[in-house]
Amino acid sequence: MKKTFLSLAKISLVLVYLVIIAGAVVRMTGSGMGCPDWPKCFGYYVPPTSETQLQWQQHNNYKKGQIIIVNESLRSAKKDFTTTTSFEAQNWEKYTKHNYAIFNVWHTWIEYINRLVTVILGIPIAVLLILSFWWYKKDKRITITSIIITIALGFQAWLGKTVIDSNLLPLKITIHMVMALVFVALLLYLIYCISDKTKMRIYDALTQRLLMLSLGVTTVQVIMGAQVRQFVDKQTKLLGMDTKNMWLQDPDILFYLHRSFSIMVVALNLYIAYRIFKLGLGYAKIKWVMVLIFLEIITGMLMYYIYFPFGSQPIHLLLASLLFGVQFYLILESRKQITTATP
Repeated sequence: MKKTFLSLAKISLVLVYLVIIAGAVVRMTGSGMGCPDWPKCFGYYVPPTSETQLQWQQHNNYKKGQIIIVNESLRSAKKDFTTTTSFEAQNWEKYTKHNYAIFNVWHTWIEYINRLVTVILGIPIAVLLILSFWWYKKDKRITITSIIITIALGFQAWLGKTVIDSNLLPLKITIHMVMALVFVALLLYLIYCISDKTKMRIYDALTQRLLMLSLGVTTVQVIMGAQVRQFVDKQTKLLGMDTKNMWLQDPDILFYLHRSFSIMVVALNLYIAYRIFKLGLGYAKIKWVMVLIFLEIITGMLMYYIYFPFGSQPIHLLLASLLFGVQFYLILESRKQITTATP
């Protein structure tokens, strides 16, 4: 049971990171409104592949909720019916949650795949919830955390709906991203609770506090990065996809804060690494922290100096999310109070 449960938790964690990647690709390609409704896509469980499917057609069967585009606006079928030879407005209602009514097959399927990965994530999460009750008498943390994870998944899905309904309101996109990190933290805590903890590590109170500070700094960086990304999105719409060299030509103050803040990230984690190795604390994952920070800086430089090469934006976000995860797990490991190191 323990091995199965741990494997499911790890599979769920991998799927969460796949969802983060998919979301980053959605944003990179501007596909956020590829499906203008939720949870279906243009009212279909499997989205359309051509614009003709979204045009009114005579003698066609429509199901309640299916959407067509009429005069650059969305119309939703009020009920199941079959069309005649002329358009009958009384069978349709205007979609009022937003006024975005554009079909792009690539954007639609990119967004649909993003949603599909999220649905797949729900499968191991549901199994984890069921199996977690077997642990209730042994370790209530596992059951309680599994319940919270299930609730968090539902909340995250609802957030995704509000993002679509708001036509990609920047604040809601940022909250959606932060919740993904919360999801990562919850799964890592579950993995930590169930994992073998026989490896000896030395507890040091200052190092633990520094690790917590470092995680907070990383979280702030991710939030600022999401806002910088929003600025880039605006520049993309204003200047076009073929002018990448101009996207950051005149950035706002948040970009400079985000870039300067990275110096703090490097300095703080270098000191933490120095302390861990000097005191022999045994936190080997600090090496991964340093590697991820280095790669994060490299991708940031690529975006700025080589004008957003393909894939650099999703990779940059993935690295930041991985960094958050490793730092969070380090904090969990640092709670293991065995002996006290002398600074």
